[in-house]
Amino acid sequence: MTKALRAITVAAAGIGLASAATAQDQIVLRSADTHADGYPTVEAVEYMGELLDGWTNGRITVEVFPGRQLGEERDTIEQTMIGALDMNRVNLAPLNNIVPETAIPSLPYIFRSIDHMHRAMDGEIGQQIFAAMEEQGLVGLAYYDSGARSFYNTVRPITSPADMEGLRIRVQNSDLFVSMVEALGANATPMEFGQVYDALRTGVIDGAENNWPSYESTRHFEVANYYTLDQHSLSPEVLVMSKVTWDALSAADQELIRKAAALSVPYMRELWNERVEASRAAVAANGNEVISEVDKQPFIDAMGPVYEQFVTTPELQDLVDRIQSMP
Repeated sequence: MTKALRAITVAAAGIGLASAATAQDQIVLRSADTHADGYPTVEAVEYMGELLDGWTNGRITVEVFPGRQLGEERDTIEQTMIGALDMNRVNLAPLNNIVPETAIPSLPYIFRSIDHMHRAMDGEIGQQIFAAMEEQGLVGLAYYDSGARSFYNTVRPITSPADMEGLRIRVQNSDLFVSMVEALGANATPMEFGQVYDALRTGVIDGAENNWPSYESTRHFEVANYYTLDQHSLSPEVLVMSKVTWDALSAADQELIRKAAALSVPYMRELWNERVEASRAAVAANGNEVISEVDKQPFIDAMGPVYEQFVTTPELQDLVDRIQSMP
């Protein structure tokens, strides 16, 4: 989307909404993102801020702090829960130990495709998970695409779980991701995102797992030549607001923020698709070995213990069943 078209879209989207907010107090929403400036999630929250700024004549604005300026996701989640930070774009994985329902869309291979994930998370299931967040001081605003997470490493091509045996694989700070990697025979190494490049380069770890844009934008592809498209996770990113901040807003301002967040989703997804293609091209130009023909069934078969560990209540099992039974 060009800047000119973006400006027109911002103006058009606000027709009829500016009069909804009448309070005059200036509101600056501080938002964190571990991804670098220009990344689709960063761009989406900035777009949301442009919408709010236009609708309210500058009364509500969003200040985005990308590139881990305010800390890693574990740190910014804590800040958001207590109200020290207003908004936060995070992966669902670091929320798994805080909000058990977020573990369900994070389960390996639970989604068959991106479209399947969209149908689940854009509907009642996604809203149910948002509702569960409120008990922990978070208000869910939007689900953003995170593509398909796959394994990459410095040692060898991975075509089956046997190839994972003994590899030291970086995972997010999530018990679920630790369990997934260990179920495949590898050694899970929880590590903050910003430490992964040096750990791969120096041999502290053998590999990691992530989507195309993260593999490319972090330069991990320069040191981890083998990328296996097993697509074990299609879990989305999530944009949350502190409930402390949310409860201090008027109902009219809450409505504006929800509207802006909703409109930022298709914008983000368009940018995401463009970024995936650019990342694929960069990796191809580097000469990496991409293993695209993967029999996923042995990987799926190994996930039984993971589901048993994290789907521990009838309510969580119901979420799993509803997702898996969707057409």
